[in-house]
Amino acid sequence: MASAIHPSRAALSFFGAVRLLGIVLSCGLVQAQEPAGPDFQGLAQDWLREATSVVQPVGSSTLRLDVKVGSLDSRLKLAPCGNVEPYLPPGSKLWGRTRVGLRCVDGQSRWNVSLPVTVNAFGNAWVIKGTVAAGAVLTQDDVVEAEVNWAEESSPVIRDRALWVGQIATRQLTTGQTLRQSMVRPAQVFQAGAQIRVVAQGPGFQVSSDAQALSAGVVGQTAKVRMENGRVSAGVVLDTKTVRIDL
Repeated sequence: MASAIHPSRAALSFFGAVRLLGIVLSCGLVQAQEPAGPDFQGLAQDWLREATSVVQPVGSSTLRLDVKVGSLDSRLKLAPCGNVEPYLPPGSKLWGRTRVGLRCVDGQSRWNVSLPVTVNAFGNAWVIKGTVAAGAVLTQDDVVEAEVNWAEESSPVIRDRALWVGQIATRQLTTGQTLRQSMVRPAQVFQAGAQIRVVAQGPGFQVSSDAQALSAGVVGQTAKVRMENGRVSAGVVLDTKTVRIDL
């Protein structure tokens, strides 16, 4: 004959099972309803890609961007926010190792944090293929074209050939270095006291005359000159013997 189950023990087992099931279901429900936190990394990455795409350097072809975004300090506890705005903090740059700010503009608590980021920009540029001594004049034979990371250094890449051919190396340049603005300076083409030619031009006319340089002449920069009549003027140095004055 089957033994009988004690009613109170059966009830206890039943209510215990129901309670356990309720706990499991409630935990699952809370977990399912808990909203996911904002994707700060994705937000910063999208903003950076858009910002850098519209500031491509003059003279460059389209650069291939590689954006890496770090994470926030895991100890930070940020209040919920309806609108998080990315921005570039003052003094920061869009390329290389930098930071992107994130600020809450719609929330009970206005917070402001930043993410570490690295933005690389790959494209063709001029690369030194040998050794160029400090003070030497750069020529086309000193470089070769190759793909480089334009964002590797802060000094801008010189892509336009006219901006570096005939320029002077500011320091010794070695194989593999990308040619940048900090590496060259304009060449001095005459000394103060040299006899030069001045070309004065205005709307519909141009005249030239001899003059004496009162300052050293550097191509593309301003030099002072004394005209034959004694008048002192300033003009832009064009070459080893010519200064242009716009009237």
